[in-house]
Amino acid sequence: MHSTDAFIAARDFLQRHRTDYDTAYRDFRPPVLDRFNWALDYFDVQAQGNDAPALWVVEEDGSEQKISWADMAMRSGRMANYLRSLGVARGDRVLLMLPNRVELWELMLACIKLGAVMVPTTMLVSGSDLADRLQRGAIRHVIAQSSEAAKFVGMAGNYTRIAVGAAVDGWHDLADAAGAPAVFTPDGDTMATDPLLLYFTSGTTSQPKLVLHSHQSYPVGHLSTMYWIGLQPGGVHWNISSPGWAKHAWSCFFAPWNAGAAVFVYNYARFNAKQVLDVICRCGVSSLCAPPTVWRMLIQEDLAAFRVPLRELVGAGEPLNPEVIAQVEQAWGLTIRDGFGQSETTAQVGNPPGQPVKPGSMGRPLPGYRIALLDIDGQPAAEGEICIDLAEPPQGLMLGYEGDGARTADAMRDGYYHTGDIALRDADGYYFYVGRNDDVFKASDYRISPFELESVMIEHEAVLEAAVVPSPDPLRLSVPKAYIALRDGFAPDRGTAAAIFRYSRDQLAPYKRIRIIEFTELPKTISGKIRRVDLRRQEEARAAGRPLEFREEDCE
Repeated sequence: MHSTDAFIAARDFLQRHRTDYDTAYRDFRPPVLDRFNWALDYFDVQAQGNDAPALWVVEEDGSEQKISWADMAMRSGRMANYLRSLGVARGDRVLLMLPNRVELWELMLACIKLGAVMVPTTMLVSGSDLADRLQRGAIRHVIAQSSEAAKFVGMAGNYTRIAVGAAVDGWHDLADAAGAPAVFTPDGDTMATDPLLLYFTSGTTSQPKLVLHSHQSYPVGHLSTMYWIGLQPGGVHWNISSPGWAKHAWSCFFAPWNAGAAVFVYNYARFNAKQVLDVICRCGVSSLCAPPTVWRMLIQEDLAAFRVPLRELVGAGEPLNPEVIAQVEQAWGLTIRDGFGQSETTAQVGNPPGQPVKPGSMGRPLPGYRIALLDIDGQPAAEGEICIDLAEPPQGLMLGYEGDGARTADAMRDGYYHTGDIALRDADGYYFYVGRNDDVFKASDYRISPFELESVMIEHEAVLEAAVVPSPDPLRLSVPKAYIALRDGFAPDRGTAAAIFRYSRDQLAPYKRIRIIEFTELPKTISGKIRRVDLRRQEEARAAGRPLEFREEDCE
């Protein structure tokens, strides 16, 4: 069977069994691929004579662009020919620093067609972080929003510079691609294992790692993500995500287009929950993926007042608190289905459509993934590190950490890929997230999961976000301390702290309850994930008597 036919057969199998998890997981067979270029062999084939929308971009002022599959194939062909005329060749590293604009999707398809290696980069990056990406990423070409061009002044490296938007002195203008031929002929075959994407991780605990993916691992591997979300042909899928991070490729690109659904984007200067809900209703969005921060802001609106056309809801980026899921279900009769994956993989574990959802569970292993929980000695356990069995390696697993063979070997040791995340599994095979290896700590010889405590804290009416870390204690070794960002209308004072302590005592076992609270802004990566590592370091070097810090015994 040709690679393209094998891919489509695997996709069709999962869509036929989208609500039959047992059959889908048991009988799914990943397509056997040799030569495969997803943009040429799949997207362009699906695009022939296809006037259905592939991409729909709506702006805050009401203007919009709706691009069909056929037009997107033609536009990306022109783009590929233009980039090739500027010297972009197979294997070259291309840094993409763009917002959610149509050209981003055209460029990603074009790079796939060329066999170039994309290095998606957030527009928030600058200074030493940008220099690090240019140097460690071995960048040969930069394609950036015109507004970002100044960031590259004085940056070392010999790379082509292409501006998107207004003309920039010394930069090529991407608008010139409109004059290139629409028919693209590749230089040669693309092997499924050729490199395609290089992602810098968000760096929650250390310097960002470089994750290298292939023409197989993300384009084909995201069949698991398509299955988890429940995407269907003709659907309109909105994934609220910024370009530059792996989650954007997950379900702003590969997963919906694998399914034959339209990618939807709404661009706004500042998040407004009511406007977002209005857009969902007006544009007929059928599936929504959003990070916990967005869901927490949405539930502050009267959700029941919005007659949403949504059929599928998922949460991603970090585990979602059960209280948020309950509020959405009460308003819309729809369950936000959680899932788990990493930049290094596609979706590994999830709650697919039509399955019972257990409160707080991130679901069960997805088709193509064989998951094991291993204890500190590498033995199977009911609670342990989430690991992938490499006896049947999933197609969605990275090639490795670029330039770091030792780290790759450590992650792939003893026949398993080690995620660094801890979970527990119940008798029905459902997985419950505990935390990162680095985040779980002991207090009075009890293991504490920060996520479990944060999920309780977030249910208090005053708490917008919370991060729990160990605070040194002479008697108990450490005690749980909550750094808390408050909702509007609540003061960071003793009265608020006392109310949260009372809630903690009511909801948590004595050994788990919060003993110290500090009101503050939470440190985050540029992708928006909380950097608990910074808070832990702060606690290790802490000085007593911080102005917005309150102890339980002082608030009784």
